[in-house]
Amino acid sequence: MRVAIAGASGFVGQALTARLLQDGNDVIALSRSATSTSTSATYVAIDVGDESATASALANVECAYYLVHSMAAGAGFRQMDLRLATAFGRAAARAGVARIVYLGALGSAPNSAHLSSRQEVGAALAAAGVGVVELRAAVVFGSGSISFEMLRCLTERLPAMVCPRWVRTRIQPIGLDDLLEYLEQSLSVPPDVYEIGGADVTTYREMISEYARVRGLRPRRIIDIPWLTPHLSSYWVDLVTPVDRAVSHALIASLVTEVIVVDPDPARRSFSVHPMGVEQALARALDDQDKEVTSSLLSRSQGLHDGVHTVVRDVCIPPADAAPIARDIEAVGGDYRWYGCAWGWALRLALGRLVGEHLRLQRPHLVVAGATVDWWRIARSEPGELILRSVGWFPGDAWLGYRVSGGSLRQVAAFRPLGIPGFLYWRLLGPIHLIVFRRMARHRLRRVS
Repeated sequence: MRVAIAGASGFVGQALTARLLQDGNDVIALSRSATSTSTSATYVAIDVGDESATASALANVECAYYLVHSMAAGAGFRQMDLRLATAFGRAAARAGVARIVYLGALGSAPNSAHLSSRQEVGAALAAAGVGVVELRAAVVFGSGSISFEMLRCLTERLPAMVCPRWVRTRIQPIGLDDLLEYLEQSLSVPPDVYEIGGADVTTYREMISEYARVRGLRPRRIIDIPWLTPHLSSYWVDLVTPVDRAVSHALIASLVTEVIVVDPDPARRSFSVHPMGVEQALARALDDQDKEVTSSLLSRSQGLHDGVHTVVRDVCIPPADAAPIARDIEAVGGDYRWYGCAWGWALRLALGRLVGEHLRLQRPHLVVAGATVDWWRIARSEPGELILRSVGWFPGDAWLGYRVSGGSLRQVAAFRPLGIPGFLYWRLLGPIHLIVFRRMARHRLRRVS
């Protein structure tokens, strides 16, 4: 099917684009910037509030997904969301689009601007006469989801927290994989409003505890303070999480409203999805991120993204040295000197023993994917390319990768902290890491000179 996705650059939009492409659909990805994350989709930079331009972009499209929100715009986001949805609905009608699939929000008679806006958007999309499949959902568990990143940061960085009454508000989160299945099946179900959620009804308090358990953290202590309002609590959330303040404040204001499935029958009749529970959804989100970082390590950009710190070093190499460096990369293991800054790695392992790590030098018989080398597991080993994934590190999960190509050597190091020890490990050693990683990258060239 030929489909368009408005909001394709967002968290759900990127995942849905990949899913629909994988299943053989022709995808037009609409967003404010036409940054391509896939060579298979057609990327179009567009303002969905421009009715004429949007109608042109939707020509010959059978179904249009609407995943746009304007919370980052600040106080006026509700009016902006309504205006954009109205324009998009009209554009879809002009283009002859058969249906719109919209991801909205759960909540019966919500008293927050965020949840009310989500439901107003659904009505605005349908006003022009195009059939709308409106999926109403709560928090989505997936690495990169704003709600998930807030949960991650609060739980990872705070062993104890003072929370308002909203931590006892009931919520029915949904895993990303289940949401994508609902979205894809929406291509063929009757237009209607469908309430969807995971298998479990929980609370924010229980989600924090469950995340800590799944991640292997110590139990978090939560102290309820009844007079601490969502508005006041938003300020300490600002201190702990890197989420955009305009977005986090809008979300926190909605936490006093229960977001659970009240009428599950329409979704049960029309969809064949059997959603997972909270524990499985959280574990899947963390595992999916692990796999994503491993697969994309050598193309990641520098900085902090979705809880993972990345440091990239590119070194120009003489053409004659490319083959020797590629061979040297395959000689990994069994010697501190292979890494460079040998004294630093020796010190790192010695300090690790003080907190119970049991890391040691060891070289495998063959440097192949799945083999253990030193304190790593080899994730990928190909000519001129090596990706290592840490095993047994107390402060968190680490990756180290090398690629020789086009007259340059790329070295990428990534780190996903585990709780406060991991957070402090990266913060306190940050300046040292920058020096060490630079010397390690240049060390590859020195070894063959």
